[in-house]
Order: sequence, then structure tokens, then C-alpha cells
Amino acid sequence: MRYRYYPGCSLEGTAREYNLSTRALMGALGGDFREIDDWTCCGASAADATSHLLSLALPARNLALAAKQGEGDDILVPCSACYLNLKKVEEKTRRDPELRAQLNEILIADQLQLDGRARVRHLLDVLARDMGADRIRPLVRRPFTDFSIAPYYGCQCLRPYAVFDDPEAPQSMEPLIKAIGARIHPWCMGGQCCGAAHMQTQTEVGMELVTAILQGAKGADAIVTVCPMCQMNLEAYQHRIGRKCAEDLRISVLYLPQLLGLAMGLPQAELGLDLNLAITPEFRKKLSA
Repeated sequence: MRYRYYPGCSLEGTAREYNLSTRALMGALGGDFREIDDWTCCGASAADATSHLLSLALPARNLALAAKQGEGDDILVPCSACYLNLKKVEEKTRRDPELRAQLNEILIADQLQLDGRARVRHLLDVLARDMGADRIRPLVRRPFTDFSIAPYYGCQCLRPYAVFDDPEAPQSMEPLIKAIGARIHPWCMGGQCCGAAHMQTQTEVGMELVTAILQGAKGADAIVTVCPMCQMNLEAYQHRIGRKCAEDLRISVLYLPQLLGLAMGLPQAELGLDLNLAITPEFRKKLSA
């Protein structure tokens, strides 16, 4: 299949390793995907506080660009927040012709138009359903047979649009992780919220949520994520939470395409592994062995 790639702002900044590893993995899997020319911010979580219409118009522009540049191509989105924003406009404009007409009045300035046929896909959806374990397994060069991995989905790729997995008991990562020989860490935190941006606005609430996730991952070699905000929260606050709890909660946190890419023998530099904030010495030693 062909895809139009929407990296979003985070993947060009704080989550650059997610961008690098996504490109490297999709290339190794033979994915035909091309970045949307002239894409712009989807509005993240800030646009809606400024203007509801703006929060819809920003994703709408990217959907219209993708449709113009690759008719019939699915839109591949790794960032869960971007995915949610673009998916929301896809769903709303498909069901509401009046809203689509209103947005098209805005888009006409760029000679763009929404036709209601856009199909937004999260990277996890593409890896799980289009690529699949059977495509990954023969490409494994470094089996992770001695690793236990905790798959962490977060909220936004699963809710409110339960397109490719069960939000309450997600499992779409598990066949991919098993395909590289790793064990699934037994836990029930995969679909729990990490606090997202509330880590900045309501820090104590965010810290409590991340603490529960890190404690649930004890015994695993790594947590694997598919969301830049989740990755940041789980990486950046480990030491602070550990001091507060008087507990060692250090654990490696990787993006899913980094993990799969490592198993397929892709160079660590291509996967951006040096950009991760939380890769423990124990994980590196086990990896090198």
C-alpha cells in the first residue's frame, strides 16, 4: 500500500528519534510512503482553546493536502495527538456536509478542498494490520528472546476512535513484539493515561499516573510506546519519581519502531537511539550481548 506521511511537529523536535526510526523501519519493510509537502501543525492541544473552528481547519488543511498529492493514499501518522486531531476531522467531515463546506470555504484560499474520503491511519494500525508479524519475523537479525517488553499504548491512539484495537484491553503491539522473540510483560497498564500535558499544569496528578505505570513495568526490560507525549512523561520523570517513592523505577523507554528496527539489525544511529532520555546501562549491555 501507499501512504502519505504526516510526521507532525513533535517528530521534528523533541521526538526526532520517533521520526528517524519510523522512516528507517518503513523503508526496511518496503513501505511506500511520502511526506506530505507543505504540511503544517495540526493544532495539538492548544488550538481548541483559541478557536474551535481553527482546531478543525488546521487538520483539515493537512487532509486536503494529502488528498491532492496522493489520491487514494492512506495518511500515516505516528504521533497519537496528531492522529487524534486528524482523525477527528476525518470523522466529523464525513458525517457533516455542512461542516465540510464551512472548512472548504477556508481552504479555498490555498486552492484546497476536502472531499470526505480521507483515511487517517496511526502507525501502530499500519504496522499491526498492513505489515503484520508475518512480514517482520523473517527480517529479524537480532532476536530479543531474552527480553521482557511492556507495551504501552496510552490514550489517544485508542480513544475515542476504537478503529484497530480495544481501548480497554489493547493487544495490537503484542504479535509484533512476539515476532522479534521477546516476551510480553504481564501488566494491565497498557491503555492507562500517563497524564499527557497535565504533567505541566497539574503535576501531582501527572506524577501519580506515571508512578503507577513505572511501578507496573517493574521486571520488564523496557517499555515500548507509540506516542511522543507518553514517551516524554515516562522518560523524563523517572529519577524525580524514584526519589519521591524511595524506589528504583529506572527503565528503558523506546518507541515501537526503534525496538523492531533493533531486532531487524538496523543501525542504532538510524533509529535515533542516542536521542532517548531513558536507556539504562543494563539494557545496553543486554542488547550488545
